[in-house]
Order: sequence, then C-alpha cells, then structure tokens
Amino acid sequence: KPFNRIACSQGTMNNVLFGNDSFGYYETICGGTGAGLTFNGESGVHHHMTNTRITDPEIIEWRYPVRIEEFSIRRGSGGQGRFTGGDGVRRVLRFKDRVDISILSQHRKQVPYGILGGEPGAKGSQWIQRSNGNKEQLMGIDQATLQAGDALIIETPGGGGAYPK
Repeated sequence: KPFNRIACSQGTMNNVLFGNDSFGYYETICGGTGAGLTFNGESGVHHHMTNTRITDPEIIEWRYPVRIEEFSIRRGSGGQGRFTGGDGVRRVLRFKDRVDISILSQHRKQVPYGILGGEPGAKGSQWIQRSNGNKEQLMGIDQATLQAGDALIIETPGGGGAYPK
C-alpha cells in the first residue's frame, strides 16, 4: 500500500544487454517518476539508480554494430492527475550484426500506481521488429537473438499521477 506521499515511479532500471563473440554492452534506460503531493513527476530520468548516464549515440554507434534510430520521450505515458506522472521513453536500437540480447525489467504487467485518485502510469513494453516485418513481443525478463537489420524497441513505464484531475 502506498504511503500517499509520492506516486510510483517507473519502478525499474530497464536493463538491456547485447553482444556477440566480439563484444558486450550493458545499459540502463530511464523512465518516468511519480507525481508528488505538490509537483509533477519528471520524464526520462533514472530514479532508483543514481550516478548513471546512458552512452552518447555517437559513441555507441562508433564502437558497436548498432544504430540508435530513436530515443524520445514517450508522451502520455505518465499517469494523469492534478499533478501528472513523468513520461517514460522510447528507444529503438537497430543492429548491423547478429547479437544476443537480454532484458531485465519490471512494470510490464502491473502499472505504476497513482496516489490519492491520480491515474497510474503506463506499463513498459519491448519487442523485436524483424527485418522481414515480423514483430515478436518480449517479456519483462527475456532474451533473444537478433540478426543484422532487426530492431529492439523498448518503451519504458511512466510514473503515476497524484489527485484526480
């Protein structure tokens, strides 16, 4: 049961690992924070893990066989309320080589709760978009092999809202 001081944040670090026999890469992907009694949540930040930042696109694309096609705020994923939850993000990674991926994330089945009548934030989701057009949904904790041309799409959770609108 919430303490009714701040709504649930994205509630996860969205751990993503990918690599093959030549390299390995690990990142955590930000999301939304919960609204408080007098303030909106923040969008696209880490709340449960501090002192981290994601690798710049220019660096990751130079060092690894991947292209960052999108890294954007997932508008509308924060819970509605007088004070809204912060929005999660959308990240699209397209691979230039075969890679194995692993995902460790939460809030894929349960929504990040709102408080005092505020709406919950949106759940997170991730899937593979194969180069042939097929879409394969991934679970919150999952692994898969992607081929050159395949993309991993991750949408992180938003934070819950506070009070009714």
